[in-house]
Amino acid sequence: MVSVKDRNRLRALANMRMEYAKSAENNRILKMWHALAEGKRETPTVRLLFSNFNDEVVDNRLVCEDAKARSLERQLVSSLVGRELFHDDTPISPYFPVSWSTHVRLFGIDPVRRHSVDPKAKGFHIEPVIEDLESDFEKLKGGCFSVDREDTDAKIAFADEMFGDILPVKMTMGSLTGAITNPLVQLMGMENYYLAMYDTPDALHALMDMATKLFEDFYDFLEKERLLLPTHDFSYVAQESFAFNSELPRDKAETTRDVWGFLESQETTAVSKEMFGEFVFPYQDRLVRRYGLLSYGCCERVDAIWPDYLSKWKNLRKLSVSPFNNEMLVGEYLRGSNVVYYSKPRAEYVTNPGPMDENALRKSFKNVCEAASGCLFEVAQREVGTIFGDYARGKRYVEILKECIDRYWKP
Repeated sequence: MVSVKDRNRLRALANMRMEYAKSAENNRILKMWHALAEGKRETPTVRLLFSNFNDEVVDNRLVCEDAKARSLERQLVSSLVGRELFHDDTPISPYFPVSWSTHVRLFGIDPVRRHSVDPKAKGFHIEPVIEDLESDFEKLKGGCFSVDREDTDAKIAFADEMFGDILPVKMTMGSLTGAITNPLVQLMGMENYYLAMYDTPDALHALMDMATKLFEDFYDFLEKERLLLPTHDFSYVAQESFAFNSELPRDKAETTRDVWGFLESQETTAVSKEMFGEFVFPYQDRLVRRYGLLSYGCCERVDAIWPDYLSKWKNLRKLSVSPFNNEMLVGEYLRGSNVVYYSKPRAEYVTNPGPMDENALRKSFKNVCEAASGCLFEVAQREVGTIFGDYARGKRYVEILKECIDRYWKP
């Protein structure tokens, strides 16, 4: 039973979200996103993402006691962080999104990870459950996928009961995913995975094919069960972006080619482009052919594999450009194209303790802006572990990034 206190908290947040959605500021931000989607080099969007410091901006502000109410509260608070605390360019939808409760799991075996005793620590150590791919291959069972329609209906009904008269509840879908190398490394560890390319290449190819086939079957399942929804506008696109576009169907999605997809392989960033071409690209290519549009990359280098591989995907629309890349070179690749230079700048200027070094930040971001000049440009500051609970610090960081764009980025 949800208490009156919890219900009132949710309704207040729903009201706040609707006010943000109807604001003139939101309309201004939406024009920026639509311009980007239409291939116009106007004003780039800037956001400070908080997925690695939720404890400082979300968890510490939750007050609901009921578990289900607290889950809704978390979603509502999270959706407002960028605008409420940092004044960034996060667009706010005039509805509350709920997605199908689908599940897809590769390989049928759980990883084993050892975490630090420090609750603030982010890292962990992988204890390999697959030591030798050839001899341990029989442990891997392909995987499974499913949908829980009852759970989905229950989520819709609960949100609608709590605040549907204020903030309508709407079924939405995010981008499809097909990550293979990360789940594999979680089972093998990085060293075993790299050695398998040399020691047991046939087994590794068989495993990559197994995983790819599971995702292909999952996509077929989504089509057959009519679980696909349009990925447009406010829909989530990995990594932490949005689905604004002018190319995909808006009213319905009948096949996976009607929606966004997302792929990455940061685990192979240290292998040669030839090894990437042999062990990763052919399998990713099978999945890319199933998507309407593609967002690619996490923290890996994409500069080395662009000419021979990534450039072949004509449906690629967002390319993650982390600081590990030759950013100028990536800018040359993307300049004048319809692929967004999705910048993820260096994070230490906001995470270093002590006063923020604004001059160093400007110098670093000046290089990013110059590299991305002439490109469709979207900035998402990820990999931030802390802002020391200082909301003004986050807001000032966003201000500086926007100032640098105004001064150094050229359309």
